[in-house]
Amino acid sequence: MRRPLTLIAVLAVLLSAAAAPPGHTATDPARTPGTPAYTVELRSDATGAHWRGHERIAFTNTSAEPMDEVYLRLWDNAHGGCAAPAVRVSGLDGPYGVGCTALRVPLPHPLRRGDSGALEFDLAIDVPDGADRFGRDGAFYFLGNALPVLAVRDAAGWHLDPYTDNGESFFALVSDYAVTLDHPTGVLVPATGTAVDGPGAPGRTITKLTARQVREFAWAAGPFSRIEGRSPGGVRVAVHSATNVTAKDARHVLDLSLASVDALSTRYGAYPYGELDVVVDNAFSFGGMEYAAFVLDRVRPSAVVHEVAHQWWYGIVGDDQYRTPWLDESFAEYAMDLALNDIGEPGDPSDDGGPGGLGHAGEDCADLPPWQSVDERLTNPMRYWDAHPDRYGPVVYDRGSCALHDLSGLIGPETMATLLHDYARAHWYGVSTTADFKAAAQAAASVDLAPFWREHRID
Repeated sequence: MRRPLTLIAVLAVLLSAAAAPPGHTATDPARTPGTPAYTVELRSDATGAHWRGHERIAFTNTSAEPMDEVYLRLWDNAHGGCAAPAVRVSGLDGPYGVGCTALRVPLPHPLRRGDSGALEFDLAIDVPDGADRFGRDGAFYFLGNALPVLAVRDAAGWHLDPYTDNGESFFALVSDYAVTLDHPTGVLVPATGTAVDGPGAPGRTITKLTARQVREFAWAAGPFSRIEGRSPGGVRVAVHSATNVTAKDARHVLDLSLASVDALSTRYGAYPYGELDVVVDNAFSFGGMEYAAFVLDRVRPSAVVHEVAHQWWYGIVGDDQYRTPWLDESFAEYAMDLALNDIGEPGDPSDDGGPGGLGHAGEDCADLPPWQSVDERLTNPMRYWDAHPDRYGPVVYDRGSCALHDLSGLIGPETMATLLHDYARAHWYGVSTTADFKAAAQAAASVDLAPFWREHRID
């Protein structure tokens, strides 16, 4: 630990039924804790590297099974582990596990269906070196997955999967966030949600952020250059650039983001969050990373569109990213192909939105290399891809998007467009599964899709 915390955390459990906050969709009885609401107050040091404050999480047990515990995921402890945790909570009793990325919190009394509970704790976040989704590049700091969040419990039990650098492990239900960031005025804080700035202590600004029905909250901090615009569809997009991004490139990223958010809205349903922050740094060690209404990216057209497409495929239509990564990566890659065509933007085939490298728009699908083993399936979990990292991109990104192109060719482009639009609406703010998608596709098709699923190894 760099700085010890001495404040006492409070665990409060309120045994009373609570209605969902206004604007929420119906709760999902198969997955719990439901209707999470996060209230966070953090104060940074002079740079944005170190944050201290308090977090409160309210939730409801939406399951028929009683709940006598919850788990917090502290994803950004994955690299330092318990020896050097970058995210620390103070005062909650319970064991850590999964490399210090999970904290079990026993509840004083079991919560029955409809009962509500709350956790309160003090929080310390120290951003490490390295231009990663949680890391720094010089004076610029990136805080993806920095806030502790509730793990999901469903029929399979608690989702306590390990962290992966190869893709994503994250799985969360839609939540409400009210986050207050106290920071130096010269340190901008692009973030998830709608921001309102106010004066703080001399030389400091208080930024209050509100985000409703999002799966996570992320932010960045630093002396970014900032430009913004509004799409014809009414979405405000702001691009925040590090010093290694030219003004011309930043403008291109802005124009591309504005065009793609409208093109994707037309295909899958209107973007619901009103605004989108895009943070661009060419030193990132990854191609791009999506969070709700917040994107980290390098200057690459297809990568930008791919991450914006994730606003629908994972952000709005959620999935278990560790166990079924194809449901967001393959779908975002396919959506990227179509959006690039819609807006007349050429892709960058040598360096696409994901790690695969084709950057195709369907025409390269015939050139895919063969499957490399009988165990290789499009629907494999991240556990398999972490053991075969060189195959993750070629299969999940390239073969996955090609499978969707082939499905479009089989059932017809208009039927495919209607299928995905209606599927997104049916799972809006919910969770997609492979079985759900296969059933919806079969219902829309006029032919038996069983041979198609076998050919593309979609189990």
